[in-house]
Amino acid sequence: MDDTQTEEKAWKSTFKEGDTTYAASLFWQPLLNEDKPLPEVKEAAENILEGADLYVVRKGKSPQFGLAASSQGFTKGLPSAAVALISGLGNVTSFLGVFKVDTGWWYICYRNDVILSDGDTLFINERDAKNQFISMLAVPDWDAIFAPEEWAIEDTKHSELDALLKRGLQVRLDKINGSNDTIMLAVIVACFAIILWFAYSTLKDLFFSAPETPIIAPVEQVEQEELPPEPKPWEELPNPVDVMRNCYTAVQKVVEVVTPGWSLEGVTCTPDSGLVTSWKRDLGRLTWIEQALDVSGVQFTSRVLSRDGNTVMVTVPVEKAKTLNSPPEYEEDDLIDTLNDINQALDINISFNPKTWVSPRGTQYKLMGFNITSNNDPFIWIDLLMKFSGLKITNITYDVNNATWTYEGEIYEL
Repeated sequence: MDDTQTEEKAWKSTFKEGDTTYAASLFWQPLLNEDKPLPEVKEAAENILEGADLYVVRKGKSPQFGLAASSQGFTKGLPSAAVALISGLGNVTSFLGVFKVDTGWWYICYRNDVILSDGDTLFINERDAKNQFISMLAVPDWDAIFAPEEWAIEDTKHSELDALLKRGLQVRLDKINGSNDTIMLAVIVACFAIILWFAYSTLKDLFFSAPETPIIAPVEQVEQEELPPEPKPWEELPNPVDVMRNCYTAVQKVVEVVTPGWSLEGVTCTPDSGLVTSWKRDLGRLTWIEQALDVSGVQFTSRVLSRDGNTVMVTVPVEKAKTLNSPPEYEEDDLIDTLNDINQALDINISFNPKTWVSPRGTQYKLMGFNITSNNDPFIWIDLLMKFSGLKITNITYDVNNATWTYEGEIYEL
């Protein structure tokens, strides 16, 4: 699939920094035997990422391999951006970042010497990259955090990506199956033979055959196909009721995982990435929390243990929300008045800020971003928030210590 189809695929495969083109959006997996990686690479390409024909190996304390498919714009010989950045940063074991590049916004998440499975993504849309970044920002104890300067996020760095990448290792994508090269060579030889035969036949006809009167065919006028109408962004919004209920259910599951000596940190849930949280050791042993997770009955997408054994970070899948067509009903002034009225009636603090989003075809849409912090769980807020048509919930955070919920989202405007 061509990675320029932005409406079907919200990521790209490469970006250029300086005079070098880098590969991003690789699918990363743990590697048990870095000396003989191909058996593990081939098994993953057949059973996990169908169509993958390229790979790269990242060596270190926690070796990994990244998979890619040439059908998605990757080519042999491209250096991995993730490997270059990680090695360029030296001894940093956990960092989170988004870098503005020529083809989009590159999101990179490296936690406890491991690139998360979705932690190397070149987003086309800034909003997607920022949502992914914010969802992981709640996780504590990052060694470094990088973000674009225009985002104005406190305690983030704005380093030059080109300099960081040039300091790192240039580990390049290679073919998984070398026999592909042999097949390609055979095809090239066959094509060359056909070309020689065609050239011989043409010269023979030219010099030894009588010239024929050329037939001039009429030029057919091809009408340019009209593009179909661009879909409105609110025509397929994740149902806010499903998002809030599914996140609440996932939060309840991890909150019930209790073991002596380990405390649950903040919990973050997004419709696209699922739930992310971690437990931190105050006393006791690592085997206690591992046993608690094993018998919890919770399905984990990933479990990552810090090198010092004092933090366990997990991701939990969240059921996919149904979509609905929810066209906006308010203009900006009316929407602000309504939000202010709710603030005054409930005596809470709903912070909001106007924003815009530009579609792939250049259409500009107006939105109102909002942030609500409350002691009430999602079931209490469902009825109130559902009065707003064109609503999208982007992030739900639960503060375990204060038992408070924070809801972030956007409302499309007329």
